[in-house]
Amino acid sequence: MQTETGKLVRWIDDKGFGFIKPATGDNDIFIHISALKGMSRPPVIGDTVLYQTEFDASGKLRAIYASIEGVAKQLTLEPVARKRELPTGSASYERAQQKPKQRINQPQKRLSSLPLLFLLLIIGGVFAYDKLAHRPTEIVDQPTTQPVVESVIPEQHFQCQGKVYCSQMTSREEAEFYLDNCPGTKMDGDMDGVPCENQF
Repeated sequence: MQTETGKLVRWIDDKGFGFIKPATGDNDIFIHISALKGMSRPPVIGDTVLYQTEFDASGKLRAIYASIEGVAKQLTLEPVARKRELPTGSASYERAQQKPKQRINQPQKRLSSLPLLFLLLIIGGVFAYDKLAHRPTEIVDQPTTQPVVESVIPEQHFQCQGKVYCSQMTSREEAEFYLDNCPGTKMDGDMDGVPCENQF
């Protein structure tokens, strides 16, 4: 299967899918987050993506086996091999039985260094307190009022008003806004990220 290259032109992070613009200039390709397994970071718009394609159950083309160019993959640890059972009475078995006894004495050695560490912490605290106690205090006049910064929220063209069906949409832009920002929408039955395909 041939590997293709394209640029991620749209990504909906909370829903885990987006669209790739192929380098060949063909139609956008749907990509799901499951196709990017093992990447060390999530995709962002503008990423160059290497991928292969296949047709899904509804006959639409989608990206599979994808990776982000220049982004390393996470390493997975190999499962720890099971310890080989040693025959009872062998020299190896006797050595294995003696190791736990050596480990039991190790915590006692660590505990003996705790009083010294505690004493050093107390001396350090006393020294720091002495320095701060003899430090001249500075009085800084603080303004009694703080300037009020008014935040300007850009006016949105569309607002969530409880619409959930394609028949309630007046344009493709409104349908995309509801799909991306409003809960409970029923405009993308095939879950390809494109709402109301038959209507618009």
